[in-house]
Amino acid sequence: QVRLVESGGGLVQTGDSLRLSCAPSGRILHTKWMGWYRQAPGKQREYVAHITTGGSANYADSVKGRFTVSGDNANNTVYLQMNNLQPEDTAVYYCNIHIAYLGDDHDYWGQGTQVTVSS
Repeated sequence: QVRLVESGGGLVQTGDSLRLSCAPSGRILHTKWMGWYRQAPGKQREYVAHITTGGSANYADSVKGRFTVSGDNANNTVYLQMNNLQPEDTAVYYCNIHIAYLGDDHDYWGQGTQVTVSS
């Protein structure tokens, strides 16, 4: 069973930057997009950003202009550069890889990495 392994979370201050990385433990085929979600305490998991294998990136309004998602298609590795972090960005961040082949879809998820932004 392939797992997604995340790294790069931590405790930072308001205005600081962090870079999250996510790579699979094994081979993944038929990737359509790679991205990130987050879940703050007491809240539902929410979409952050994703990038398609064609290079098209999309962002939640709350992170536009501050976060940048990028990917390495050859290695199914996805990154999230987070600048000007705010306390409301505090959450567990989960990476996601979506595959599709012959009408079937599947999502891989990471175990989550904690990002804490102090004010």
